[in-house]
Amino acid sequence: MQVAILAGGLATRLGDLARNRPKSLIEVAGKPFLAYQLEFLRKAGVTEVVLCIGHLGEQVRRRFGDGAEFGVNITYSVEKELLGTAGALKNAESLLSDPFFTLYGDSYVVLDFDEVLTYFQSQRKLALMTVYRNYDRHDRSNTAVDGYLVTKYSKREKSEDVVYIDYGVCLLRKETLKMVPESAGYPLEDFFPRLIETRELLAYEVKERFYQIGSLKGLREFEEYVGGKNDTFKGADKDNSRWWRN
Repeated sequence: MQVAILAGGLATRLGDLARNRPKSLIEVAGKPFLAYQLEFLRKAGVTEVVLCIGHLGEQVRRRFGDGAEFGVNITYSVEKELLGTAGALKNAESLLSDPFFTLYGDSYVVLDFDEVLTYFQSQRKLALMTVYRNYDRHDRSNTAVDGYLVTKYSKREKSEDVVYIDYGVCLLRKETLKMVPESAGYPLEDFFPRLIETRELLAYEVKERFYQIGSLKGLREFEEYVGGKNDTFKGADKDNSRWWRN
């Protein structure tokens, strides 16, 4: 299995903490956040990682190298300009398998990747989004689900049916990248609605909350999580998630 980690953002919400380093290198309990992600991915059976880096990305390459220290193989896709999250995947297209997982560079998740892949392969859809029933608790909800499909995705609009949040992991067929324009600055926020319009975005509900370090509040919560686990992170739990079947 292969995961593309989107780690090229500017981290503006973190202020001085990320002024001279990327979010992936912010330390939590003595080690960089990306180390936690890679350790979990290895335990979950992921061996191939594509790191989509941009802003201060060479610091990430110097620290993590080829990934051997963490039991994974890392290849790098480098943005020469800000491309947006979907644009970063387009930039990495030649490195990606079919299908491939995506993971936000500031998200820590608990997920059975094998189970997600098995379900996805049983369906004839182009993409899958993991979702969490959030009700604006851990961040602002942005997703609506009807049956087994995602029916709405927006970080700006709010309605009663938007009670889920994008959990941080998606699974895409490579052909979806044809929908991403070559121009810079194309985010997943614009990409997902195009899949929704054609009823091609599956929903996969995860029951355990996510953690993120994209904000100071999120960073504090993850620090508490690490402390509560005594730096021992559990592996993927097969009872942690469920999906909808058509």
